[in-house]
Amino acid sequence: MGDVKLSRRRFFEKLAPAGAGVRIETVEPLPAEDLLNLEDHFLTQSFTLGGGLDPYQGPWTQAEATHLLRRTTFGVKYAQVQQLLALGGAEAAVDAILDVPVTPPDPPINNYNNPNAVPPYADPNVASGQTWINAPYDVEAEGFRIESWRGWWLNRMIEGEANIQEKMTLFWHNHFATQTDAVFRGKAAYLHNAMLRRNVLGNFRTFVKEVTLDPLMLVFLNGFRNNLIAPDENYARELQELFTVGKDAPQSYSEDDVVAAARILTGWTVDLNGNVTFIPQLHDQGFKVFSTFYGNAIIQGSANGDAELDALINMILQKEEVSLYICRKIYRFFVYYNIDQDVEANVIVPMAQIFRDNNYEIKPVMKALLQSEHFFDAVNKGCMIKNPLDLLVGLLRNYNLTLPQPTLLDNYSIRLGINYFCGALQMLPGSPPNVAGWSAYRQIPTFYRNWISADTIRNRNLIADIMALSGADVGPEKLIINHIAFAAQFPNPGDPNALIDDTLAVLYPMPISAVKKFYLKSILLSGQASDHYWTDAWNAFLNNPTDPMAVQTVWVRLATMHKFIMNLAEYQLS
Repeated sequence: MGDVKLSRRRFFEKLAPAGAGVRIETVEPLPAEDLLNLEDHFLTQSFTLGGGLDPYQGPWTQAEATHLLRRTTFGVKYAQVQQLLALGGAEAAVDAILDVPVTPPDPPINNYNNPNAVPPYADPNVASGQTWINAPYDVEAEGFRIESWRGWWLNRMIEGEANIQEKMTLFWHNHFATQTDAVFRGKAAYLHNAMLRRNVLGNFRTFVKEVTLDPLMLVFLNGFRNNLIAPDENYARELQELFTVGKDAPQSYSEDDVVAAARILTGWTVDLNGNVTFIPQLHDQGFKVFSTFYGNAIIQGSANGDAELDALINMILQKEEVSLYICRKIYRFFVYYNIDQDVEANVIVPMAQIFRDNNYEIKPVMKALLQSEHFFDAVNKGCMIKNPLDLLVGLLRNYNLTLPQPTLLDNYSIRLGINYFCGALQMLPGSPPNVAGWSAYRQIPTFYRNWISADTIRNRNLIADIMALSGADVGPEKLIINHIAFAAQFPNPGDPNALIDDTLAVLYPMPISAVKKFYLKSILLSGQASDHYWTDAWNAFLNNPTDPMAVQTVWVRLATMHKFIMNLAEYQLS
């Protein structure tokens, strides 16, 4: 399973040019320094943080609801804001956000058969419209199956309800990072994602065991090669350094602990079909002795690899460092990267205590953080640079867009194109750069700034401009923002002041200057002075929505305003 050498790069060489079907036009990009200067302004302000993990008791307004949605879903949908507002308070809203589906979604299907390709392609083992997850391995089909899975997950993000499941799946994908190229098997990618999805708010102890025996992880970190004859310490090291204990503590595990853990993990294998098996004859059945960091623990050897794995995980999770390390990673992903002494003492330490007191259940920790005064403090709103999925998927969700799919192949192609853009922005789902995940969540001192460069900020603006003005061709259809439908969802779109306020409340995490708001209004008024220039245009459209001139008048003004909004630095923040 791990010896397949076909890579994603080689797979794409077999396809049409990457991003085919998506028309790109030249635009003037937002300079990267504009965004970084805005963050500098944020960092140089003097703020007083609210009280730690005490439950938030302040007003429950659109500002709080949108902040919660920005951090726990991909983008803000106005209808979902109203849904949370109707719950009446932070506690009920957080409970709803944490109420994730227990029934798994339908699996990905064969949407990649292409009779028009040269030469034509059809999966020999899977009919169009049928799922491929149990199909036999086929070296020619696996690249298509992986991209089908990647598009399937993208769809879950775009169409997600107002809950944390998809964002939390991405968090754990970054924490227990694997790369699809390690196996290049669609089934392995799907089963790994299903395992993450199943455990997003479950028990961390159970989660670690499932990750350890996951086929994709066993191949990615050489666990399937680790045996009595030829030990491999790769997974044993990352289990402690990246997945549980971390490197933050002044005293930590030793090299001897890595060796002892690797001996416990010997004997697990995985075949080409993703079946995991324990072979006692390949397992080191001797005693495993650990360092003083683990209290000189001894794990007795046996022919029962499952029992030894449980003992190893239980030993590791007895260390307080594990709960602190995981809570810091949660904080940096959902709140902010800077953990100073006050945050450590008033947020991280009590979060970790909740984690341990609840036998490493994840949900109580997330509930405590998301409904806390600290989470809703003004200092934590708009302080995060959007990751590429927050930007791309968030844009589609902001504007209530669904992906057109006139045919199965169009369904596949548009998702392939969007994922191509994700890769151009340096965050392709299923392909973090290495086992440590994306650098924006770990690299000191730059953290989120790693998302921004002269190249990526140009690509970010290209995407916004395409969606606002020209649209992306998808077979016979076009994916483009419906500017009029977006405006029509608000209570009073004929009032330019109310429309601008309602639009910014969805699209921006912070207020903007009066000068910028004045410019937005001038777009709606076509440079005139009186509000009625917009009101009259909107009413003319309402009175005759089939009149091309009336439609064009409001569409052009709204498209221009939305383009300007998405080109400002504030749109890059969450």
